Amino acid sequence: MVQRDASTLLNCVFLPVLLLRLPVVMLRRGLLAWLSRLGVLLVVVCCCLSLLYVITCSPHADDPMAGQPLPRAGGMALAGGPSRPGGVGGAPVGPAGREGFQALLQEREEQHRQHIASLKKQIAQLKEALQERSEQLKGMQDSLEKSTGKGMGGDVAEDRSHSDLQQFLRSQLSRAEVHTGVRLPSEYAVVPFESFTLQRVYQLEMGLTRHPEEKPVRKDRRDELGEVVESALHALNAPNHGREKTKASKVYTPSDFIEGLARTEKDKGSLYELTFRGEHKHELRRLVLFRPFGPLMKVKSELVETSHMPINIVLPLSQRADKFRQFMHNFREVCVKQDGRVHLTVVYFGKDQMNEVKGTLENTSRELNFRNFTLIQLNEEFSRGRGLDVGARAWKGGNVLLFFCDVDIIFTADFLNTCRLNAQPGKKVFYPVLFSQYNPAVIYGSHDHVPPVDQQLIIKKDTGFWRDFGFGMTCQYRSDFINIGGFDVDIKGWGGEDVHLYRKYLHSNLLVVRAPSRGLFHLWHEKRCADELPPDQYKMCMQSKAMNEASHGQLGMLLFRHEIEAHLRKQKQRSGAKKA
Repeated sequence: MVQRDASTLLNCVFLPVLLLRLPVVMLRRGLLAWLSRLGVLLVVVCCCLSLLYVITCSPHADDPMAGQPLPRAGGMALAGGPSRPGGVGGAPVGPAGREGFQALLQEREEQHRQHIASLKKQIAQLKEALQERSEQLKGMQDSLEKSTGKGMGGDVAEDRSHSDLQQFLRSQLSRAEVHTGVRLPSEYAVVPFESFTLQRVYQLEMGLTRHPEEKPVRKDRRDELGEVVESALHALNAPNHGREKTKASKVYTPSDFIEGLARTEKDKGSLYELTFRGEHKHELRRLVLFRPFGPLMKVKSELVETSHMPINIVLPLSQRADKFRQFMHNFREVCVKQDGRVHLTVVYFGKDQMNEVKGTLENTSRELNFRNFTLIQLNEEFSRGRGLDVGARAWKGGNVLLFFCDVDIIFTADFLNTCRLNAQPGKKVFYPVLFSQYNPAVIYGSHDHVPPVDQQLIIKKDTGFWRDFGFGMTCQYRSDFINIGGFDVDIKGWGGEDVHLYRKYLHSNLLVVRAPSRGLFHLWHEKRCADELPPDQYKMCMQSKAMNEASHGQLGMLLFRHEIEAHLRKQKQRSGAKKA
């Protein structure tokens, strides 16, 4: 019992004392460890400072005083150094020793002065550069404040970037061939136009897979043309068309869109010219849009009145009275009955079949009360360039739009309006790319199955091709034709004169509009290349003859028809043997 009480007393008295001393012991040990670490850290810092002082104060290799002992006041050299003149060992320094000491001090002082002068010069240069930069910055801030008024920093930057963008787009527009043409080295440098409607695109670059007319296959191409038409309609239906005041205006719809031209200059942008039907019968609305590899920009919106735009069709002819009757049938339907603003000038070479041609013109005049024609006879060798030149110069009624045509050409009323729109005196000439027919006997299998001419005017891959190498059909004003120098009348026979005139226009400042025309057709006829032609003209004639017969696939079928027939005979024999 006593032992239990004693143990209880020990627990109550000594245990709290031990618990109180334990933290004190632990705190003392921690403090000692912290002090020892602090001491070590101070020693390391002192060592580093001493080492830094020794490195900084030690003489450098490029210092002229490096490695030389400094003289002491008593004339004694530093330990390890040679004695200076005037004293040996502990002997006092004489006058010569003092002069050497002073010279050394002066030399060191001169070095410090030079160093200080160099530092002052650098500081002055830095101050001058800083002042110049400050003035430039202040000038920029003043110009920004003037341009934006009070302006905020973000608004200023945004307005300036927008202005720069507009300036760039305007520069692209000014560089593009929109209003005026540029001088080109040859016919191969021309960027041709593509014509398009709401459903079709009429293109030149076909190769062997693309079609002369087709729906745009690529979605981006469809979206591009759709956006162009929508933008044009939005501009037409806006409250104001430029400076014009809208009166009882009509609301333009996609059904009013007739035709568009488009081409892309790869380093500038895309140009679009769109034609819409106007409010009245002979009114057409044309819009010019330009995409300078950015947003569309409205270039021009004008009302084109075509009622006072007559066309003088100049037709050179020699014999071929049957073809002339076919030509006059189309002329009566399109020019006399539908358009009514066309004059016909026929330049006939020779006397053979002259009466038949004259009779055809007189019949048309009597039946339709048509008087707008001129017949000129030339008793000389046929020359297409000579005939067109004579016909163009024979017009005496002022500046007129000329259409140079051939007797085997068929055109529509829409083409006549296209001719009026794309030729402008002193600015533009129009070189349409016509659709040339293949041999109907090849297309339809035989002469017995050939339909009438008006049913053959179909733009398909197997019915014809875009004659992109022909420049004979052209629309230009008489003044431009006279000013450019006309045709080379020394060229005789077939071909050459049209290319010569075309190159003249390319070398001028006029804009040459080159685009496929869906309303201009060249009827097939057998070509005969005369032996009297020079070698270069004869070669051109034969090349044209070879390309006019049939398409690539049709020519292949003709070339391998014997093999195909032999294969069919073998198939029949095999089928007969199996049945037997």
